[in-house]
Amino acid sequence: MDTVLSGIRSTGNLHLGNYFGALRNFIRMQDENRCFFFIADIHSLTTHPDPKDLHGNVKNVLVDYLAAGIDPGKSVIYIQSDVPETIELYLYLNMHAYMGELAKTTS
Repeated sequence: MDTVLSGIRSTGNLHLGNYFGALRNFIRMQDENRCFFFIADIHSLTTHPDPKDLHGNVKNVLVDYLAAGIDPGKSVIYIQSDVPETIELYLYLNMHAYMGELAKTTS
């Protein structure tokens, strides 16, 4: 059984693009794989830095995940910022990734 790790940024309500681009696959994959789906609240801070909107947006994405058919009995759903190692790993990677190297990345 393969492991799947993916998430969607919590920048507001999800839309059809999120469904057809990601959620539809999440729903299918949860029956065949060990899945971990997260709500990417840390990633959202780069384009939606207002903390007062962040908590509500996280709730909206969670509700949308469940309404779309992600089953918490089959998959783990979590909030990115609830895992402190995410920030720790970011810090270490940030110390070792140089701007010249980052400029070569595709996304």
